[in-house]
Amino acid sequence: MRQIAFATAGIIVVSVVSYVLANLEPAAPVVEAGTVWEDTVKRGPMVRDVRGLGTLVPEDIRWIPATTQGRVERILLRPGTTVKSNSVILELSNPQLEQELLNAELQLQSADASLANLRVQVQNDLLNQRATAASIEADFKRAEMQVQMNEALAKDQLISQLQLRQSQLDSQQLSVRNKIAQEQLASRADSGRAQLAVQQAAVDQARAVVELRRRERDELKVRAGIDGVLQVIPAEIAEGARVAPGANLARVANPSRLKAEIKVAETQARDIQVGQRAEIDTRISSFIPGRVVRIDPSVQNGTRTVDVSLDGELPRGAVPDMSVDGKIILEKLDDVVYVGRPAFGADQASVMLFKKDPDGTGARRVQVKLGRTSVNTVEVVEGLSVGDKVILSDMSAWDAFDRVRLR
Repeated sequence: MRQIAFATAGIIVVSVVSYVLANLEPAAPVVEAGTVWEDTVKRGPMVRDVRGLGTLVPEDIRWIPATTQGRVERILLRPGTTVKSNSVILELSNPQLEQELLNAELQLQSADASLANLRVQVQNDLLNQRATAASIEADFKRAEMQVQMNEALAKDQLISQLQLRQSQLDSQQLSVRNKIAQEQLASRADSGRAQLAVQQAAVDQARAVVELRRRERDELKVRAGIDGVLQVIPAEIAEGARVAPGANLARVANPSRLKAEIKVAETQARDIQVGQRAEIDTRISSFIPGRVVRIDPSVQNGTRTVDVSLDGELPRGAVPDMSVDGKIILEKLDDVVYVGRPAFGADQASVMLFKKDPDGTGARRVQVKLGRTSVNTVEVVEGLSVGDKVILSDMSAWDAFDRVRLR
């Protein structure tokens, strides 16, 4: 009986111990306090901003294209040279263009000569028509005078009524001829002007061709077009190389007017608007203020390009293509509860964070609802109070635990 009692008691003890052990929580793991990044929940103003990397680019850039086919004879200037608008960068040659210019000049001379000859012909024809019209008008006036004289004689019965009637018919006939002659004179003048206009158009066309060919010949001397710095001459543009019309020969930029092209992550660029303030860090001196002037609508490699116009003076040593850091200020929140941005936490998301105990010896996992985010801070909607200390660093290694010990 004693053995049975001992056995029964042992079974009961083992069962109780097993039950207690089964319901015990796993031991909280130990985390080195110096290896975690923590922050305190605060209340006050919070500035929302986004950041990105970028480069300085000129606002005034001019690619100089070849306007005609040619052969590169000489390259007079090299990249890095300061140029004026009329500085000759390189020279091209095109013998065919010279021949076309000569032919165009000869055609213009021929058209000018034809216009002068036509002008003389039209003037002579107009003078002949005027002479004919004047002769008919004189005959008509004499016939009118004859009618008046015959009417006076017929009143005194010095001539017959038949003679009077005949003079009246002659006057009427000459009146019609005089009217027709005047109309012919006006028509001949209009016809002459039309002929001269047609020939003048031919002259203008020939002159336009000459001006085009001269401009093409002058553009064989490739000029900068704007004041600035010669930046690029493509590698394929070498002495002796042939270039086609439209080929880029050189690029000139004005280094005194630069803007920043900032690459912003696609997820952060949705709140950026034209006109928002920005700050550009050239890593040479203090920040340069600016404003957003353009947002690229397309996404490339997960980023969008934001153009920032610089309002401040550029520091000495700022050159195109220099790397810069950009910060775009989205908005300023006056009175919100916020904390440093955790390692994982998107805008308007719910995350699990470890909140430190008041004595600082441990931390317990809590659910936190986030609001609007910035680069370094995030709005706390619920789950934390002002003064709470939370761990912001990556704690995914302890996802299986609701509590950790800090030492």
